[in-house]
Parts: sequence; structure tokens; C-alpha cells
Amino acid sequence: MTDLERRSSDAEHRRREILDAAATIFARKGYAATSIQDIAEAVEILKGSLYYYIDSKEDLLFEVIQEVHRDGLARLEAMRASQAPALERLAAFVRSHVEYNARNLTKISVFFHDFRSLSPERRQLIVEERDIYDHHLRGLIEQGQKEGTICPGTDPKMAAFAILGMMNWMYQWYRPDGDKSPEAIAEIFAEMAVRSVACPGRKHPGHAG
Repeated sequence: MTDLERRSSDAEHRRREILDAAATIFARKGYAATSIQDIAEAVEILKGSLYYYIDSKEDLLFEVIQEVHRDGLARLEAMRASQAPALERLAAFVRSHVEYNARNLTKISVFFHDFRSLSPERRQLIVEERDIYDHHLRGLIEQGQKEGTICPGTDPKMAAFAILGMMNWMYQWYRPDGDKSPEAIAEIFAEMAVRSVACPGRKHPGHAG
């Protein structure tokens, strides 16, 4: 590794530390109540030195929130290749989302508490990315209706809102030291989501492993 590569790697590692520290403090205090000095102290550098890595506090908030969406879209891209029936894909979608939320409580908390602290332009970017995710879930429900496994009277938009709400609210109550693992909760939620939209009496593979 050259000196330039080493310096670049060190700078990236330091920036990662700053982002993680910012996310932790935002989650604990809230974005508005967090100061640049708080973040600088958390990573043990001078306040002025922090601006070597960022231009503003909002840059940190935007990157934390955008990371949640980048991760979600990456998982979504991997799932899109599946040719499984819609209910199986719905269950897989829920498992993936719930496990991610459980393992990334800090970032998820920041997203839901402080999303509206972003500038209108940055909020719009996040909304556009979120819509891709939402539309995929609605598409799974519509596909299940075409396959005959999801009731035709189900409103895909409302069903998607309900499933996302159920999954996203877990950041309020889930505790890593609780009696259920992320995998166990993901399986329970996947089965609940499938049962909420599947036509009664129809055999479905929605909670298959």
C-alpha cells in the first residue's frame, strides 16, 4: 500500500468513526439538540478538525439516513431476481427488512426521528428512493392477486402501508437483549404479513424457510 493509499484509508476509517458517533448522538439527543462539539468530543478531535471531513452537521444526518436507503435498495436489488411465488417473496421481503431494522436500531431511529430536519431538496431525494421500496412491496401484493393467492379485494397501497408500519415501528420497542432474536421476530412478522393478505383457505408457501 502506498502512502497515498494509506492516508486515504485512514481518512475513510476516521470518517466512518465520525458518522457512527454522529448517528449514536443523534439517536440519543435528537439532531436539533446535537452540536458539532458533541460529535468532535465523541471522536476525540478538535471541533475545527471535524470540518476536514464534513461541511456541515446536516451532511452527517443526510449520510446516515441515505445509508439506510442504500442498504435497503441493495437488498431489494438482490431479491428482485427471485422467480418465487409472490407470497414467498413477500415473506422474504419482510424477513430482510425486519432483520435489518433490528440490527441497525441507531440508524433506523435517526431516520424516523430526524428525517424532516433535512433540507427540502435532500428530503425529496430520500422520498424518491423510499418510493422505489414501497412500490416493490405493492407490486408483490398485486402479483399475488394475479396468482390468486392474495385476495382481489385487498388494497395494495393500504396493505403495503400496514406492513411497512408494522415493521418500521419495531425500533420503538425492540431491545437486543430481549428474549427473541432478530431472526425469530422476522419469521413471526413474515407469517403475520402473509396471513394478513393471503386468501382464506388458499394453500400458501409464504412462511417457508
